[in-house]
Amino acid sequence: MSTTTIPAGVFKQVCLRILDEVAETHREIVITKRGKPVARLVPVKQEREREAEILARLRGRARMLVSEGEFLRPLTAEAGWDLEGKS
Repeated sequence: MSTTTIPAGVFKQVCLRILDEVAETHREIVITKRGKPVARLVPVKQEREREAEILARLRGRARMLVSEGEFLRPLTAEAGWDLEGKS
């Protein structure tokens, strides 16, 4: 997916048109000041897709330190837990 770069001054003049373009084309636009990138404009759907991709990468990386049965077992005073928060 290609990225378009636009100077901040131009963006200021035509921002509503650029917002429509980003929504329609699903392409990101980098806004620059004096040639240096200062902001990135991305469509909302694309950002949600990125979040889903990050979560998908994280799936399977966590591991249980106790068995599922132990994890789901009710807490009891016999197990050494103070259930009322009193010392």
